[in-house]
Amino acid sequence: MKQTLVIRGLTLKHRQRTLVDRVELTLKAGQVHALVGASGSGKSLTSLGILDLLPPGVHSTGASLLLDGLPVAAAQLRGRQVALVLQNPRSAFNPVRSLRQHALETLHARGLHGVEAEQLIQATLHEVGLHDDQRVLDSFAFQLSGGMLQRMMIALALLADSRFLLADEPTSDLDVVAQARFLDLLERLVAQRNLGVLLITHDMGVVARCADQVSVMAHGRIVEQADVHQLFNAPQSQEARTLLAAHHSLTMESCAP
Repeated sequence: MKQTLVIRGLTLKHRQRTLVDRVELTLKAGQVHALVGASGSGKSLTSLGILDLLPPGVHSTGASLLLDGLPVAAAQLRGRQVALVLQNPRSAFNPVRSLRQHALETLHARGLHGVEAEQLIQATLHEVGLHDDQRVLDSFAFQLSGGMLQRMMIALALLADSRFLLADEPTSDLDVVAQARFLDLLERLVAQRNLGVLLITHDMGVVARCADQVSVMAHGRIVEQADVHQLFNAPQSQEARTLLAAHHSLTMESCAP
């Protein structure tokens, strides 16, 4: 079973401009590694760069990926060992294909068909909290809420037998109840499935709740890496201190009478 994914020297450029500069990250099974930073710091682009899913005009230079110590190409990871959970999950689904078709296609790629595939799909949807599985599977993406589609994206990752999730601002478009349910699910799957997660967020409350390790990003670079307790108790970078100050301010405002 795959246990560690290491990203080394990830550099992304648009023409001569460097957008992400020599990023180094280590993801471990059974842990959540939060990548935090202000808007425009390069967090989301980093997640796309890991899987080589870059927007037009952006290219990667000098990056290497190691899966349990062995070199691996992004194409070998994408949709197999590593799955991506997007901020806007609707964009991840083909609008003219039902969610059942998406699920079956994922299992067909693993050589699973027929009754075995249908039973695994049903069990996986129940595992992620989609208990009305037949209605969900017969639906198209536009017919379901953002929270349900987030769960479906995780279900597809589990059906693909992915070991790592790259979750890009997965809670930012959810209401408070849906956000709490999503984080409950994520924590449970990390514990029970031993998933490794790269959680990209600007919400330090989410980081405090879920993360084991934290990398702080600013202007395309990692400026601090620490375990979550160390970062919250003794941040070393100005960027981390700014994020934590904003978090404490919002927390105090929400508690005010």
